Amino acid sequence: MAPSSDKTLRLVFPQWQGGNNPPYHFGSKLLEWLAPEPTGPVEEVPVPLPTDEPLPIEDGVVARNALLGQLRHARRLIDKHQPDRLVVLGGDCLVDLAPFAYLNERYDGDLAVLWVDAHPDIMTPREFQHAHAMVLGNLLGHGDADFVRAVARPIKPQNVLYVGMNNPTEWEAAALRQLGLGSVTPLELAEHGSRPVLDWLNSTGASRLAIHFDLDVLDPSLFRALLFAKPDIPANAFDGIAQGKLAMDEVVQLLGDVAAVADVVGLGIAEHLPWDALALKNMLAKLPLIGTPARA
Repeated sequence: MAPSSDKTLRLVFPQWQGGNNPPYHFGSKLLEWLAPEPTGPVEEVPVPLPTDEPLPIEDGVVARNALLGQLRHARRLIDKHQPDRLVVLGGDCLVDLAPFAYLNERYDGDLAVLWVDAHPDIMTPREFQHAHAMVLGNLLGHGDADFVRAVARPIKPQNVLYVGMNNPTEWEAAALRQLGLGSVTPLELAEHGSRPVLDWLNSTGASRLAIHFDLDVLDPSLFRALLFAKPDIPANAFDGIAQGKLAMDEVVQLLGDVAAVADVVGLGIAEHLPWDALALKNMLAKLPLIGTPARA
């Protein structure tokens, strides 16, 4: 548990352009409502509400200029408070770029990062147009120069561990080997529990830990507020894309075990897509008295 003298900043960051998926905005705001009461200051990065206008592709990245502006604004809010700890409620995965970069600076590189995710997030504009799939690469000092410029002190590859990643593409597997990034698969977690993660944490020698928790690491048959559980899509819509295989209880157990031995200074939660709540919200907006139903 954080000492009472520590300052924990809660950053609400409803960024959706990084994955070009408008419901991430609502997902972040709902996370804010669902989360326990904050124990410190709260700030929200201003992100425009989604519209029907298509997002531009700028230098190979969708909505690049908007994302860079939000990145800089997030860092200004963090620097305003200079917190000891950060909680980030996103939004797409890119929301953790400014917070984790800050924490690695704040603790002089003495930071380990547990990346709980079904995907590695190390792509560059050469492989993909959406910046939410580039965030960990940026934190390591790779990728688009303007995003990398936000990382004054890159995180050391040996201080990063994936949990829950499965079925990486051929390119991703080669990049992971080249970068020297370790991984604990869902099967290994089921067979050995938290031990491989705790052993890795001990091997880093780092005294602080930041955790990125992409909800898509969860099994979409058990938890439905995920991209892969989107209603009314073809059964083969996500063929070839890794989907989560973990249950909530497994993640809670792992992060509890880690928090028992590590000083957790960062927690980012990303990619919440509450389809049913969004459908209900949209329905309520069309009802008589409470909403603005279309007139005959």
